[in-house]
Amino acid sequence: MPRMTVAQAIVRFLANQYSEKDGQQERLIAGVWAIFGHGNVHGLGQALEELGDEVGLRTHRGQNEQAMGHAAIAYAKHRLRTSTMAVTTSIGPGATNLVTAAALATVNRLPVLLLPGDYFSSRIPDPVLQQLEHPTEHDVSVNDALRPVSRFFARPQNPQQLLSILPEAMRVLTDPAETGAVTIALPQDLQSWSWDFPESFFEKRVWRIRRAQPDLMEVAEAARILAGSKKPVIVCGGGVKYSQAWQELADFSESFGIPVVETQAGKGALSWKHPYVTGAGGATGTFASNRALSEADVILAVGTRLGDFITASKSAFNSEAQIIGINVSPMDAIKLQGLPVVGDARVTLQALQGALVHWKGSSPEWKAQVSELRHQWDDYVDRATSASDSETLIQAEVLGTINKTLGGQATVINAAGSMPGELHKIWRPEDPKAYHLEYGFSCMGYEIPAGIGVKLAEPEREVVVLVGDGTYLMMNSEIVTACMEGLQLTVVLLDNHGYQSIHGLQKSVGVPSFTNELRHRDETGRLSGDFVKVDYVKHLESMGAKSTRVTSHAELTEALLAARAHQGVTAIVAEVDPYKRLPEHDSWWDVPPAEVSSRPSVQEARKKYEQDVQKQQKKR
Repeated sequence: MPRMTVAQAIVRFLANQYSEKDGQQERLIAGVWAIFGHGNVHGLGQALEELGDEVGLRTHRGQNEQAMGHAAIAYAKHRLRTSTMAVTTSIGPGATNLVTAAALATVNRLPVLLLPGDYFSSRIPDPVLQQLEHPTEHDVSVNDALRPVSRFFARPQNPQQLLSILPEAMRVLTDPAETGAVTIALPQDLQSWSWDFPESFFEKRVWRIRRAQPDLMEVAEAARILAGSKKPVIVCGGGVKYSQAWQELADFSESFGIPVVETQAGKGALSWKHPYVTGAGGATGTFASNRALSEADVILAVGTRLGDFITASKSAFNSEAQIIGINVSPMDAIKLQGLPVVGDARVTLQALQGALVHWKGSSPEWKAQVSELRHQWDDYVDRATSASDSETLIQAEVLGTINKTLGGQATVINAAGSMPGELHKIWRPEDPKAYHLEYGFSCMGYEIPAGIGVKLAEPEREVVVLVGDGTYLMMNSEIVTACMEGLQLTVVLLDNHGYQSIHGLQKSVGVPSFTNELRHRDETGRLSGDFVKVDYVKHLESMGAKSTRVTSHAELTEALLAARAHQGVTAIVAEVDPYKRLPEHDSWWDVPPAEVSSRPSVQEARKKYEQDVQKQQKKR
């Protein structure tokens, strides 16, 4: 029974945990992100320095704790949840900086292990530096803020508790239905306490990521409903990717002539060239997909939690359509009063196709209608993304130039602002890992650290981070981290002078421009003066990136090709028209204007809203 500290035991344990899916094994915890403070430098910091290289657990140093969490989560997303990374911080602000990252992981069902420092177990140094004091709860700390955004939370008080806590944490990380943020808050003194741990605790353990088999009665009922449909539609969610069910989905769609509508998480599971892919659906959807959803008699929701955007606030789907939910999570499978088929997407699609062996599929008229809609949408995208002679670059055209230059194999990363809506509509991925959008939490600041995570997950893949100026200003310091790590990474910064996505939403509810653009104060004291001029090229250069500004599509193409040849971080800055964006396409989103206002514009917006809200399906 080797004697070691709690921190040393954690490092040794994590280094020997493996996942297995379809017979393929890999390290479950591929590395550790760390910013050290008094709450972890003496414990986990000491253990990682002494043992990390020995056991093959590399430590990465970020510039911001939230960003480290994002990088770890993006790593897990790109590895399709078969591997993740750990993040350790000190007590206090380092720990609370993890709250946003934990929420992002849990909302998106992505595994990440968080190891923040905590107060002293002995409570002799009390209150310790950065410790929260509560008048009636002596055992509470700032880490308790992580409880509601974690799928698993523990605060061990003695070494032997690790024997049960750590295996349980690994179970949650590898559970397809339960995964998310796993937080183990580590008291400062406990990290350095020693104990005689059993040697068996450190033996290699393989956690099999199960493919949940569906109930045969649920499959039979789903087959019966589908066999009676004339206008079925498939909604493809992120679960298709995590299940690696893209071939099964392609076969199912083609066999029965069913159009495939994509969520943000599901986009790219099938190549845009697939004959039945109608593109994005819902509030950020294409007219092809949204018209199909509005007429569908059966909607097969595969691996999606049916969030507000894909349902367009419950207005996109035909109110008479029967929903069938294929999902590993029963909570998601029953949404919109759907028939649940609880199971892994790949094996469930296989079982369902087998049960429909005698079904001839959707009606010929439906296939022809969907085909025509798809062709119309393809023509629209060709026009919308073609370079125009506009004096100022237009965002959709810039995205089109990037897509055409780099093709559909490079991984594009984005998360917030106006770009997710346009990317969802017009980006043309050809590989399941080519479209990396974090839109469950739509977290500003995710993009650059996510680019690092994806590059660490697959070093040979071309990675392009698309970031707006607003989110760049919020979290740009990980450019330094990418340079430290020696990563080849392309960052394209689109400068539209502020938060133009929310600025547009603000105006749509009748509110005049107010604080969403990056402007100086005017003579009235409002933030309505000239645009603030920020030299992003110099700022990026100061952190180590090779940077350039482009003003034309030819310059953009040249810069993208040059980035491929540069062994380091390349940043391309392009100013785009703040107000020229793609329109909505047969979609709606529930954002209620004020019921009472002295502004006529708000009153008018409220009248329109009260008409539009009638589209919602209250019965669901």
